[in-house]
Amino acid sequence: MRDLKKHVIHPLILRITHWLNAAAIVMMIGSGWEIYNASPLFGFHFPRIITIGQWLGAAIAWHLAMMWLLVANGLVYVVWSVASGHWRKLLPPGPKTIWRDIRAALGFRLKHEKGVYNAVQKLLYTGVLLAGVVIVLSGLAIWKPVQLWPLCNLFGGYFAARYVHFFAMGAIALFLVIHVVLVAMVPKVLPPMVTGGKL
Repeated sequence: MRDLKKHVIHPLILRITHWLNAAAIVMMIGSGWEIYNASPLFGFHFPRIITIGQWLGAAIAWHLAMMWLLVANGLVYVVWSVASGHWRKLLPPGPKTIWRDIRAALGFRLKHEKGVYNAVQKLLYTGVLLAGVVIVLSGLAIWKPVQLWPLCNLFGGYFAARYVHFFAMGAIALFLVIHVVLVAMVPKVLPPMVTGGKL
């Protein structure tokens, strides 16, 4: 049994946290768009068909519920990643390797080996993890601006924190689009994220 585990591409804990994150992030973005619509920062609204909650109170309830799921799930992932050493697989390589892999990806020549993250993946995962930290902290600053005033002030105040939160959401939404496109381009990577796969 121990030998079998060594050959699993994506351990069970990674798969569970991945899919819980995916669900929580989609729900948070959709409910966040409904919250945004109640007090827009820019001259547009998100179409109601793609928002979650359909009115402000329900959207806030969904947003906060998914926030707790996302934070708890993120903590589980971080603890497991540190304890297992998985975090080392995500460390971005040097600029030359990143540039080489970006050029290969744009030319549809990027190789994909089972169980190995290429430079583009490492860069994207590092970026989305950093955006995740920013969105959680700015979200807390918006949620409790009085109680967490030092955090709120760190972002330049309540209104500035809303902009930071919005642009962090935009970065995460862009990551999701790129992630789905890359999976569609290399569909063989999807089954192991469901079954675990084998090397």
